[in-house]
Amino acid sequence: MTPTLVRHHTYAASSAPVDPGTRARDWAEIQERVLAPLHEAVFDRLEVGAGTRMLSLGCGSGLALLAAASRGARVTGVDTDRERLALARERLGSLGRSEDSAGRSEDSGGWARDTEPARRARLVEGPPSAAATSGAPPYNLLTAFHPIGCAAGDSEGLAPALAEAVPLAVRGATVVLTGWGPPERCATAPVLRVAARLAEPARPARPGGWRPPLRDDLEEVAARAGLKPDGSGRVSCPFGYADVDSAVRGLLSTGLFDAAARATDRSRVEKEVAEALLPHRRPDGTVWMPNVFRYLVCVTT
Repeated sequence: MTPTLVRHHTYAASSAPVDPGTRARDWAEIQERVLAPLHEAVFDRLEVGAGTRMLSLGCGSGLALLAAASRGARVTGVDTDRERLALARERLGSLGRSEDSAGRSEDSGGWARDTEPARRARLVEGPPSAAATSGAPPYNLLTAFHPIGCAAGDSEGLAPALAEAVPLAVRGATVVLTGWGPPERCATAPVLRVAARLAEPARPARPGGWRPPLRDDLEEVAARAGLKPDGSGRVSCPFGYADVDSAVRGLLSTGLFDAAARATDRSRVEKEVAEALLPHRRPDGTVWMPNVFRYLVCVTT
């Protein structure tokens, strides 16, 4: 799948706080789509289809859910980001069910029998355990498409999330974990180092700074969650943007630069990220950064 280049206006005032809704839309319209090749490669390998009952951890604004539902899968997405979930509802259309962290439903419907993608989806606000409500059938596929491995400690929340999610799946269910590939294969790595450098004064002995992905990052998470590895793969996910401004907005929407913005200010972060992107700017003004992501396929025991 070729990434679509999306043009956006600049922020009205660079020093003003970014509205959460604007940031979530930057994620949905600019950044989330760059992971589409990863979603498609995983779904092709696992032959996701009508028999798939997928639980997506950190589903964001629902792009992976839509791709799986379009193949006939029944999908549930959980996330704690209310703004991204709101965009997922827009993207997926009329939902079979949408819930908050207390299990309260926004409508009275359960799993819909309609075959349209929008009628095969369910969204839940809250932790993975919240997806146990409403009589959803046991899941046979768990996915964590938010890549780990570019910041120290960025996998710390994944193992507990898996511990909550695995009991909701059938025995022998497939679990997919994803991470960044080797730095030498990821053109975005030097840009991410900007976040670590700017955040350093505010981070004494605190995890979160950029670091090169380690070969066994995903395997370590799988071991902590009691999962059995059953194969892996690598996928090319180029980051393509219409211009430098769109690239800055997309990258900042990931949250990877939040600590840097707190330690300095957003204006400086935007400026230094833009400067780091210049080597990747093409003559037509677009920005193109080749990257490789890795996925690990596991099974529950």
